[in-house]
Amino acid sequence: MTSTYAVLSEGLEKRFGDVHALRGLDLAVPEGTVCGLLGPNGAGKTTAVRLLTTLQTPDAGRALVAGHDVVREAAALRRIIGVTGQYASVDGDLTGRENLRLFARLLRVPRARGDEFLERFDLAEAADRPARTYSGGMRRRLDLAASLLVRPRVLFLDEPTTGLDPHSRGEIWDAVRELAAAGTTVLLTTQYLEEADQLADEIVLIDGGRAAHRGTPVALKAQIGSYVEVVVARDAGAQALHGAAVVLDQLTGGEPVLDAERRTAGVVALDAGLTLPRVVRELDAAGVPVVDATLRAPTLDEVFLRLVARAS
Repeated sequence: MTSTYAVLSEGLEKRFGDVHALRGLDLAVPEGTVCGLLGPNGAGKTTAVRLLTTLQTPDAGRALVAGHDVVREAAALRRIIGVTGQYASVDGDLTGRENLRLFARLLRVPRARGDEFLERFDLAEAADRPARTYSGGMRRRLDLAASLLVRPRVLFLDEPTTGLDPHSRGEIWDAVRELAAAGTTVLLTTQYLEEADQLADEIVLIDGGRAAHRGTPVALKAQIGSYVEVVVARDAGAQALHGAAVVLDQLTGGEPVLDAERRTAGVVALDAGLTLPRVVRELDAAGVPVVDATLRAPTLDEVFLRLVARAS
């Protein structure tokens, strides 16, 4: 198996007793890109990361990361990748500076590189405070800095912003964008779909231990079409809401969802040529008193829910 990809796997399988965590996972991540691994709980995301970072060995299949076989060349691979897990690995009793110097010694890189990353991740002012006094966002930035001391060719981020406030999450996003722009390949697992939408060049949706869907965020959204929603006048009778549903059904072939309290009718439209003016004209021709109408792209959350439901 040869590769021009930063991450390439073929048929990865992993069992834990009776649990079949991965069932032939195939991945191909080009160099210098951000790949988002999404999937429901138990889909196999974290298991995939553990196999690709040599923390576990596959039961079947092969994988190359930065050109190195994850089983036969595990020791060499560990020297050129970075890993940030779901929980910060820093020592709370050590200062930020001491943490990075410890990691630098373990990784056999110059100690001064730790000081460089304190500046880079806006931790210089807190460098000599115990890490236990850091906010959640600061600890995650320190953890990310430790992962980057080896200047990794591939960085694995396993749910790096879980539990962080929006401001701290945005700081991590900025750091990931900067790394990708400098040529580092990033494999990101996350439960925040907005995060994948913001950062990922490609998304792989894992379900049942396999890559069920893949594509850019835009391409995945296009798979489920647009979402049309109309709001009928509140003083109109129930017949008006029913009339809106009939028109939307005729335009899209879908089954509209009605909300009597909000006076709305909404439906997914697979026809890429459907326009809002056409929707409004048809509603007007049918005599439906419309207060508002919207035609928008689906969110990645809606894509996720629809594709997972379709695969189930």
